[in-house]
Amino acid sequence: MTETTRTSRRHFLKGGLIAGGAMAAGPVLASGDPAILEVQPWANQLGEGVDARPYGVPSPFENHVRRRNVEWLTADPVSSVNFTPLHELDGVITPNGLCFERHHGGIAEVDPAKYRLMINGLVDRELVFTLDDLKRFPRVNRAYFLECAANSGMEWRGAQLNGCQFTHGMIHNVLYTGVPLRTILAEAGVKTNGKWILPEGADAAAMTRSIPIEKALDDCLVAFAMNGEALRPEQGYPVRLVVPGWEGNMWIKWLRRIEVGDMPWHHREETSKYTDLFADGKARRFTWEMDAKSVITNPSPQAPILHGKGPTVLTGVAWSGRGTIKEVHVTLDGGRNWHQARIDGPSWDKSIHRFYFDFEWDGRPLLLQSRAVDSTGYVQPTKNELRAVRGENSIYHNNGIQTWHVRANGEAENVEIS
Repeated sequence: MTETTRTSRRHFLKGGLIAGGAMAAGPVLASGDPAILEVQPWANQLGEGVDARPYGVPSPFENHVRRRNVEWLTADPVSSVNFTPLHELDGVITPNGLCFERHHGGIAEVDPAKYRLMINGLVDRELVFTLDDLKRFPRVNRAYFLECAANSGMEWRGAQLNGCQFTHGMIHNVLYTGVPLRTILAEAGVKTNGKWILPEGADAAAMTRSIPIEKALDDCLVAFAMNGEALRPEQGYPVRLVVPGWEGNMWIKWLRRIEVGDMPWHHREETSKYTDLFADGKARRFTWEMDAKSVITNPSPQAPILHGKGPTVLTGVAWSGRGTIKEVHVTLDGGRNWHQARIDGPSWDKSIHRFYFDFEWDGRPLLLQSRAVDSTGYVQPTKNELRAVRGENSIYHNNGIQTWHVRANGEAENVEIS
């Protein structure tokens, strides 16, 4: 166990995430439960009216469910990341207020009345659109995951962060509403030698990334809503780019300009930062697609088994940037025996899938893993299989199989097994 793991475990215990010991292993007779037999305070008085909470918020009993950052991970929170609490969620849609954030220059607070989107470069007509202009185009609704390329990046050299929120929480999955990018580009008219686009953000970092025209004309969206409401400021309000299945740094937020060119723009950010380093010092460039990946969210270090022995629901999420998830396998014993999990809910292209495995826990220690297989037949590799090819110098694109060790008392920790 690393020092980081020990520190994290103390933090979780101190914070009350593992509290009160084991709960009852199942229902009790009605005659023995005062919580159902006695009139509770909330049933004995009138509650607030319909105008008390004009914008709904979660129950105060759920205020522990929140995005969290790791203070030592970056020098300044303005250019940093926080993490989605995957262990607190179910289903496939991430609530807007829990979608992880990654900023390079802090949150830009853009006035929608002054918002503009320029299309320039190798086009027939250089155009500028207002937000109202964009909303006049035919729109679509699509559910996609967004994953930072650095998700799980701290785990390349071994188990580091003790919780799936921190190992895998740089991802969210929402329903976007917007206009296909090809519709907007068609309005400007892309010249025949237009082979790349360079989207640019309106934030202080002026984030830019090069994207091949084939992807731009395929499934990219210019989105102004998520999960039925306007984008949140931290997610790019009022307009962001959606690049399905590709690494999150290409999903430019606060989108203000799209330049069409005949070759990729060789910015320092692209040529040095967003590459995958091999053990010999060489690097892979343009590794845009996110490989198939999965993680068990419950049980996990932040979601221990509290009920004791008996019926137990194992659940997690799986996704692939190349299509849908065909199967998920889980193991309770570190890979000696694999079982096919049940995928439940919608199976959308380039979207998160929810899986379950129901089993009887007898109190023995567990080594939990999940393994995703996507619609192309790609099988999620082990961390050691990845390291054999790419070494340990990488930060990006770690889709290796995650292991949780569950002890006999139900507590769990991040471990690795050979």
